[in-house]
Amino acid sequence: MSFTIPRASSALITAMVALSVAGVVTADAPGGANDLEGFSSAAAAAEMRLEQRFDADLSAADLRTWMQQMSSAPNHVGSAHDKANAEFQLAKFREWGWDASIETFSVLYPTPREVSVELVAPTHFKALLSEPPIEGDSTSSQTKDELPPYNVYGADGDVTAELIYVNQGMPDDYKELERAGISVKGKIALTRYGGGWRGLKPKLAYEHGAVGCLIYSDPRDDGYGAGDTYPKGGFRPRDAVQRGSVQDLTLYSGDPLTPGVGAVPGAKRLALKDAKTLLKIPVLPISYADAEPLLAALGGRVAPAAWRGGLPLTYHIGPGPAQVHMKVLSDWNQKPIYDVVAKIKGSDEPDRWIIRGNHHDGWVFGAMDPLAGQVALMAEAKSIGKLLKEGWRPRRTLVYSSWDGEEPGLLGSTEWAEQHAAELKVKAVMYVNSDTNGRGFLQAEGSRALQHFLSEVARDVKDPETGASVLTRALAHRRVSAYDSAGSGDSAARAGANGDLVLGALGSGSDYTPFLQHLGINSVNLGFEGESQYGVYHSAYDSFDHYRRFVDPTFEYGVALAKVAGRIMLRASQAQLIPVHESDFAASIAGYDEELHKLADGMRSKTRELAKLQDDESYKLTANPDYPRSPPSRVADVPYLNFAELDNAVAKLEQSAKAFDQEYARLDAAGDAAGSAERERVNSSLTILEQNLTDSQGLPGREWYQHMIYAPGLHTGYGVKTLPGIREAIEERRWDEANQYIGVVSRALNNYSARMDRAIAAP
Repeated sequence: MSFTIPRASSALITAMVALSVAGVVTADAPGGANDLEGFSSAAAAAEMRLEQRFDADLSAADLRTWMQQMSSAPNHVGSAHDKANAEFQLAKFREWGWDASIETFSVLYPTPREVSVELVAPTHFKALLSEPPIEGDSTSSQTKDELPPYNVYGADGDVTAELIYVNQGMPDDYKELERAGISVKGKIALTRYGGGWRGLKPKLAYEHGAVGCLIYSDPRDDGYGAGDTYPKGGFRPRDAVQRGSVQDLTLYSGDPLTPGVGAVPGAKRLALKDAKTLLKIPVLPISYADAEPLLAALGGRVAPAAWRGGLPLTYHIGPGPAQVHMKVLSDWNQKPIYDVVAKIKGSDEPDRWIIRGNHHDGWVFGAMDPLAGQVALMAEAKSIGKLLKEGWRPRRTLVYSSWDGEEPGLLGSTEWAEQHAAELKVKAVMYVNSDTNGRGFLQAEGSRALQHFLSEVARDVKDPETGASVLTRALAHRRVSAYDSAGSGDSAARAGANGDLVLGALGSGSDYTPFLQHLGINSVNLGFEGESQYGVYHSAYDSFDHYRRFVDPTFEYGVALAKVAGRIMLRASQAQLIPVHESDFAASIAGYDEELHKLADGMRSKTRELAKLQDDESYKLTANPDYPRSPPSRVADVPYLNFAELDNAVAKLEQSAKAFDQEYARLDAAGDAAGSAERERVNSSLTILEQNLTDSQGLPGREWYQHMIYAPGLHTGYGVKTLPGIREAIEERRWDEANQYIGVVSRALNNYSARMDRAIAAP
């Protein structure tokens, strides 16, 4: 499900190399014998030797061969090739010495029987709704087992109505329509990708009265506005369609009929009418070739400048005179999904699990998404299997998982996590996720407590293009980007100033979601991006031929991902102390707390300024009679919230984290001389520490999301909201709820601090 960022410019790369050569970034030195978090000096030296052996068995040729085979036919949920890929991986895991099996779940997975979109007035046009073969793409003609482009979990429907263009279909767009006196009630909403998660577009359209929704990819974003289109370049050609799920993942992920429990025989299942994550209106994705005649037929006022895309026409809003007939009929059946789960039992701490995951299902052929990440995971498993056969065994248990059904709604990972929830809450130390993988710069998100650990790993892996470490290159990219965007060297200096990666917070959009946000398991997400020409997201052209030409031609960045993720897995499973640096986490929470203060203060100032503009009739005086537009609605003043409890909890967290890190450093330096009971007390606490940040009541209106620090935003979808119970209540002006969740979050932070305090207390 993950996106990539645009290719870096040659100027950017030159600037980064210059920084590295000049010594501005000095993170290239490899780890020394006692420079690995959680390892004694002798253990660290042994670990470095082990990782050299691990690297020696990683092969770009393997990744290329596996991707070509696994992307050779459509591999969506329910396809024969999806099952074949699971069985292929199972055989490989077993060949490499892992204890592997396939766990099967039965999930609701509707597939289209009939889809159509027609412009019926003022002219006639029938949308193609398919992706024709492209010269040089060997799989693009294999349409026999391919599903037509569609949005899974949209409703069935047969509707004819006026068309209306709603830009990206986000809340602010509907506010703009309201100010212009334009209603979408009874209309079919046409929206373009971008601005927020696709599932919010038809949901918001329905909430505003629309009877259907069409979503198109505008060429300004990932088509010819971004670069040459496929096959000349890597960007979206005119007939390419971005498929995708529109399940309401902001409520819960996984099978819509079995929230909170595994979708196994005997599981209690909801009736279709009671499944809250299913959409209420029909929705279809279309190409920009199919969208162009629809947009050209619209009348009404000209769209605001920010709403205009890259098609050669004047963008109008409507509604009408364009009228559209759309039809979606589906088979609403259950289908099996196949999770491949492989384990190597730990020698000393078998009941502590380090879990690695990537999904293997795609929308069609899925070379970039997800197989680029999946083949890296397989390379790790192969190399670790060789170490196992040579007599090595990890201290803690390794679990490698190839999930099915991620694209429809994180089905495989969620059902497995829900089915094994009780065991995972006791045993799972860390979940390490990847999804897509391209070329360029290491991107990492996760808990800031893992920031230094991941930075150590990134320091010890070389970037294939520059020879610098992937840490050095990532920090250089951050500095140059900060300078270019802010125009200030100060901003550049602040980015990664301590020589560590700055981990982003996790929202949703990939398989870490059930582990982190439902169960409270410390999680990270990894991948390389920034230089690939990848404009074929979720289309039939996400193929092996496209990948080898425009994404990672040598597959060396797949090897680099395997080196990064493999080191995380090896070190987390081997370290005498589970690697963390809690002061980094405390600093991130202090930053989120400060953001909330500024959010409330900023809203208060803006509310007062709006009242002044309304009182002195500024909106009336500046109105354009050709395009009438009412002023924003008047809103009540913003009260002063009681942040004291949260501020005190943050201060206590910083104090406890500092004390914990000091004791951790003492035990780390002592190595084998430290008492095993002391190390065990720390490790035992760290195994379940993240769960202290959860609350069994969950977030308002979505109890499945139980993590109080990170969640996907109700109006962003994939995008993260930190301290979401408080932040979203402030944004939506629910002041009593904001004060309530200040208390909930404060208690969670205090529980986290207390757990750290107990871990280092003298027995």
